[in-house]
Amino acid sequence: MSVVILLADGARPDVFDAALSSGAVPALARLRDEGALHTVTSCFPSVTGPAYTPFLMGRFPGPIGLPGLRWFDRARETCSFPDYTRSYVGYQMGAVNRDVDPHAPTIFELCRESLGALSVITRGLPKERRIGSITAKSAFRAARTHFSGNVAGWLGIDREVGADVTRRVRDDHPDFVFAALTGVDKVSHARGQQSPMIMDALQIVDETAAEIRADAERAGRWRDMSLWVVSDHGHSTVRMHEDLAMVVAHAGYRTIAHPWVVGIAPEVAVMVSGNAMAHLYLDIGDRERPSAEAFRARWSALAEMLLARASVDLMILPRGNGALVRSATRGSAIVTHDANRYAYRRQDGDPLALGADLHDLSGNDAYDATIDSDYPDGIVQIAHIATSPRSGEIILSAAREWDFRARYEPIPHVSSHGALHREHMLVPLLVNRPPASRPRRTVDVMPSALRALGLPVPAGLDGEPFV
Repeated sequence: MSVVILLADGARPDVFDAALSSGAVPALARLRDEGALHTVTSCFPSVTGPAYTPFLMGRFPGPIGLPGLRWFDRARETCSFPDYTRSYVGYQMGAVNRDVDPHAPTIFELCRESLGALSVITRGLPKERRIGSITAKSAFRAARTHFSGNVAGWLGIDREVGADVTRRVRDDHPDFVFAALTGVDKVSHARGQQSPMIMDALQIVDETAAEIRADAERAGRWRDMSLWVVSDHGHSTVRMHEDLAMVVAHAGYRTIAHPWVVGIAPEVAVMVSGNAMAHLYLDIGDRERPSAEAFRARWSALAEMLLARASVDLMILPRGNGALVRSATRGSAIVTHDANRYAYRRQDGDPLALGADLHDLSGNDAYDATIDSDYPDGIVQIAHIATSPRSGEIILSAAREWDFRARYEPIPHVSSHGALHREHMLVPLLVNRPPASRPRRTVDVMPSALRALGLPVPAGLDGEPFV
């Protein structure tokens, strides 16, 4: 038995389905016809890196140490002096393996005969089994491609990675393969999901799947191979960029934010991901969060100012075993999570626009109650990010057509992700055989892969196997 997962990073379900229906990706269309195409939810933040933990660890990212693409280490236990911050955009990407909870196993640790390509998380995967590992040469090439905005260059990298994966699967017969192809995401940021180049990026995924299948059929291994194609997050159009760090600084607070994370007695750390979500850490000179009384006394004015910004859709304020969720136009509600049961209780409005209070829900019930809303799986995702020890005191999800980073991007983003909106949270899941039960979330992929491989599924995962 073997499982091959191809990640079309950044592919949205509607764009993916349109590519299949157009006949442009015949190998993927054949997989759909023989198996199934589902729409499932990603995680919050819906951003590359943290959103890989569902596939490789079966866990939501916040509780196991990845609250975002950038974060501040208030406890000073993981990140180093002088800034105590983390950014997985650049040289600190290699820190992901030691930042995630060491007690939460990766699938590479559970399945030793594995292969990974362009995987952000590689713990348990020997270097000789990593395709696209960062070397001086590859880092220079990636940086040059990234900072020049050379979208065609990213597609070239995808073609090389796809060819390497195909060859290694054919020659080495690994039990488990996780291969990320990032072209859809790169094209989307630079040109939008409606760009014709999105089809070029998906055709690379299609060609990779076709070659892997053809090789497996020739070798008599196709019957025992599970070939799945999935995405980690979606995308939506961005027309306005809020410089969130500057907004906080202009409000009179000494602020740090990437790439300038060293300052004199900073008070607030602004950590943006995707770029449609952000953590704000307050009173960062202290190793403990501000108390509720201190928050009200010193930070409520900042919170009110931010909530009134057109760029902010939702504000999440961690509170005990849940969060206060606020919207400037739809009021506030309380989300709670206790013993794997969830609740949503409206206060002076209905920020998630669910139309009712919801009590004592299982994870699946909470999913079903929100899947048709603008915030699919919103209750569960808010509960988990809010109770993460590494999350900020203020968590923001951007309004449509906005993101939170106006400076320092190598090219202007015309499409973004990271928020709780449908366009960001919903992703396709294509499987080459009909599943035994309904897939709901990307966290279901890892336990399903283990089940397909005949390996035990560890306790404590956030996902459920669909095979």
